[in-house]
Amino acid sequence: MSLTTPSKIRELQIKLYRKAKNEPEYRFYLLYDKVYREDILSHAYRLARANKGAPGVDGLSFEDIESTGLERWLTGIGEELRNKTYRRQPVRRVKIPKPGGGERPLGITHVVLEQLRLIIPA
Repeated sequence: MSLTTPSKIRELQIKLYRKAKNEPEYRFYLLYDKVYREDILSHAYRLARANKGAPGVDGLSFEDIESTGLERWLTGIGEELRNKTYRRQPVRRVKIPKPGGGERPLGITHVVLEQLRLIIPA
């Protein structure tokens, strides 16, 4: 599985980057329609899968999603995002040990949506 960013997504990232650098005062009001693109959701899923993340509060693992149909699952999320009916679930909180002792909190979010912010930063 290649984690290389697909060229269409990379082109979008470059255009957004250049626009932001060339016009620092410009505000990106219409990025929402980019989030639910099929190619972006698929890439976000692959990134999350490669990261070997744990299930979030919904309890869904990568294996659960893939056994019931990845395409159907991604289509469902895309539709909810497109229709603006998606409601983010609470973050699952766990404590992880620190090297010097003690623990730090870690929030585990929904499998794919966390990766979207890496592809299209807010």
